[in-house]
Amino acid sequence: MARDSRILNEISLIFDRGFSILGNNKRVKEKHKAGVFMPTVETQLLKSVTPINKLKVKIFADGADLNAMIEAKKDGVVKGFTTNPTLMKKNGIKDYEAFAKEVLKHITDTPISFEVFSDDFDDMERQAKLIASWGKNVNVKIPITNTKRESSISLVKKLSGEGLSLNITAILTLEQVKAVSEVLNPNVFSIVSVFAGRIADTGRDPVPYMLEAANILKPIKNANLLWASSRELLNIYQAEATGCHIITVTYDILKKLKNVNKGLADLSLDTVQMFHKDASESGFRL
Repeated sequence: MARDSRILNEISLIFDRGFSILGNNKRVKEKHKAGVFMPTVETQLLKSVTPINKLKVKIFADGADLNAMIEAKKDGVVKGFTTNPTLMKKNGIKDYEAFAKEVLKHITDTPISFEVFSDDFDDMERQAKLIASWGKNVNVKIPITNTKRESSISLVKKLSGEGLSLNITAILTLEQVKAVSEVLNPNVFSIVSVFAGRIADTGRDPVPYMLEAANILKPIKNANLLWASSRELLNIYQAEATGCHIITVTYDILKKLKNVNKGLADLSLDTVQMFHKDASESGFRL
């Protein structure tokens, strides 16, 4: 019960943080203090949100398109990169190592994660050490279990203890976060990727999970909580408010950064113009 009470208090705090991010509005804060947590008209009328470059959370780009990665790096907003075998498959990558090494020719000074893909832990270890040898900025992604639901915690402990920078991935439960926190080497940069978007896909609010994950990892030096499987731009602000160190987003979400602080009436007009343009170009007639 004490833990549940603490989580509820922290969920309340996220609204304070959220209102701070959204701006200063007395009427919204009064409603919040009165116990009204649902978005209100006043919330929607706030003049601005915090610019992306003022947030503490670091944005990593998630994908396997080399040209897109190079362009994202130039913009300066993206502070790191993540990939996985599924994204590589979607982009038609056939030679894993050749692709990774080509990427590393262009991305030399920012963190980038490459994932092992073996289902055998001994072979995972071999792959992890090979991947780690490709560059000092490489974080090796280790899934929290293999396909047989066998935990990879022993391997994470071994590799982290040997000084490999890991990104433990496919995490969806707080028990998994706790298990990882107990074996990470505090002297090595590590990423703990909690798939908030996939939690949301089950109908559950990921915010309480991320708040608690942040609490679990807080005492662990060099452990970075990553909000993974983002679905929308708003997730960046949620990651900020819940205390995540990193959020990984798709290139489609990166394209929407230009909408931050855009007037809603202007966005409404853009939408109408898009519908009209697409109807005209399609030659529709009634």
